[in-house]
Amino acid sequence: NAKVFTMEEETGILEQGTVLVEDNLIRGVGENISVPSTARVINADGYMLFPGFIEAHCHMGITEEKKGREGDDCNECVDPVTPYLRAIDAINPMDAAFHNAVSAGITSAMIGPGSSNVVGGQFAFVKTHGRSVDDMIRLAPAAMKVAFGENPKMNYGMKDSAPYTRMAIAGMLRKELLFARNYLKKYPYAPSPGREESPEDEFRYGCYRDVFSGKIPLKAHAHRVDDILTAIRIAEEFGLNLTLDHCTEGHLIAEELAKCGYPAIVGPSMASRSKKEVSSSDFKTAGILQKAGVTVALTTDHPVTRIQYLPLCAGLAAKEGM
Repeated sequence: NAKVFTMEEETGILEQGTVLVEDNLIRGVGENISVPSTARVINADGYMLFPGFIEAHCHMGITEEKKGREGDDCNECVDPVTPYLRAIDAINPMDAAFHNAVSAGITSAMIGPGSSNVVGGQFAFVKTHGRSVDDMIRLAPAAMKVAFGENPKMNYGMKDSAPYTRMAIAGMLRKELLFARNYLKKYPYAPSPGREESPEDEFRYGCYRDVFSGKIPLKAHAHRVDDILTAIRIAEEFGLNLTLDHCTEGHLIAEELAKCGYPAIVGPSMASRSKKEVSSSDFKTAGILQKAGVTVALTTDHPVTRIQYLPLCAGLAAKEGM
C-alpha cells in the first residue's frame, strides 16, 4: 500500500503500490500483484517508497568520521599527478557514515580521492551496505579524478612547486593525457601480469584505458566558470567523457553547459562558503542547469556535508526550482 515512485515514465507513481521481493531481488512492481500466501507482508500505507538514492561524489570511508588525521586518507599531497591510486585501497566500510547512508536510504555511492591533486586517482562505485569493500564494489574503477582551481594551487603553490597557477594545472593535465594517449595507442590492450614490455609505463598509463575507451569519465572538480570551461576544453581536445563535479558557478553559463552535453554533479550546497571559488554556492544552481537542459545530480561531498542529508539537499534543491 505504499506510494511507489518507480522512476519509469510508463509506470510513473503508484498510489497504492506493491513491491514483491524474492531472494533479495525485486520480482515485481505494480498495483495488482499476486502476493504468495507465504510472503512476509509489510503494510506501508501512508509511506512513500523510492529506489535507493545514489551519492554521486563523496569521500565516505576515505575521510572517516570521528578519527581525525588517522582516518584521513583522502589526498596524497606529495605528487600532483597520481592516476594509479585506487579508492578501494582506502575505503573503510567500518566508517560510521556507511550506517548513516543506509539509514537515510542511500544504497550506493561514488567514492574516491579528494581534489588536492591535478590527477587524484580512481573512484569506485560501491553499495553502502557491507563489511568488505571487495564485496560492496559494483564498478572499480568508475571514474578518474581530476581537479582544477584553488585546491591544487594552494596545496602545491604554497610549497613553491607546480602547479602554482591555473595554467600549470591545465598544462600538467594535458601532458599527462598526451603521454597516456600515446602509450595506449602503442598498447591498446592490457598485457598479462608479468608480461608487460614496460611495467613502469603500464602502471602509470595503463589505468587510463577505461578513460580513453569511454567506459569511465574524467571526474572533474571544478567550481568557477573558468575552471569548468577549462575542464570541458581539455575533455573535448582528447575526446573524453566528463562529469562536472561541484559546478558551483554553472548557473552563470547554463546554456553553454547544455550545448556541450556533459552532466553536472552539483553541491555541496548545504556547506559553508568556505573559500572564494564557492562564494556563489546556492541551491538554485541545480534547477537553473536542469531547466537549461543539463543532466544534473546532487552531491553532499561527504564529509563536507554529512551523507545522510542528501535527501534533504534534494528537497531544498526542489524548493529552489529543480
